[in-house]
Amino acid sequence: MSDLFSYPHQPGAQDRDTSRDAATAAAESAPLLRAKALAVLERSNGLTADEVAGRLGLSILSIRPRITELSRLGKVRDSGQRRRNASGRNAIVWTPIYPARLAGQRRTA
Repeated sequence: MSDLFSYPHQPGAQDRDTSRDAATAAAESAPLLRAKALAVLERSNGLTADEVAGRLGLSILSIRPRITELSRLGKVRDSGQRRRNASGRNAIVWTPIYPARLAGQRRTA
């Protein structure tokens, strides 16, 4: 059974005080940031985490973990494509499982 009070529903943390403090601080904003990131991805043909952050005008440090959480929640997937990010490295191009163009066809569980 899924625990709604643990990762990926809540920010994860390593077994260090600084990591736990960061996860606690992010917990309040994480659901809204996940929703915003997902909305951007649902209306795209695939974006890197850097591109999502850019479209939202937010730090990659606040968005990249939210994309990972969305992946673990089964809301986005690795498209198999790669694009260079701001650091010059290849980055995953994420695509939504249910793009906005299919929203009318989406079944609710």
